[in-house]
Amino acid sequence: MSDCVFCKIACGEIPSNKVYEDETVAAFHDLDPQAPVHVLLIPREHIASAKEIVPENSAVVAHIFEVAAKLAGELGLENGFRIVNNCGEDGMQSVQHLHFHLLGKKRMGWPPFPAE
Repeated sequence: MSDCVFCKIACGEIPSNKVYEDETVAAFHDLDPQAPVHVLLIPREHIASAKEIVPENSAVVAHIFEVAAKLAGELGLENGFRIVNNCGEDGMQSVQHLHFHLLGKKRMGWPPFPAE
């Protein structure tokens, strides 16, 4: 998709601090990290959100999780990490391209939203 920032990062039009890439997936450090380790994992193919995962493209999600496990080891997250996906406007998805946040090295508060 020509106007998608993550598509542009995946194909190298926009520079990023990549930590992994192959023919299916790209992973790079988030520009606005929410934890000491904050990496975004994206499919190279444009999939707008988790709502668009279908049998024809679902293997990319499994591959992303394989890459996340590999990166977690390389980034020193042996004590654990979080993988987060926001889906759609109500799910706080900021970029309309499927992506997963790999977060670690920080104790995250729970619940994730302030109590009312």
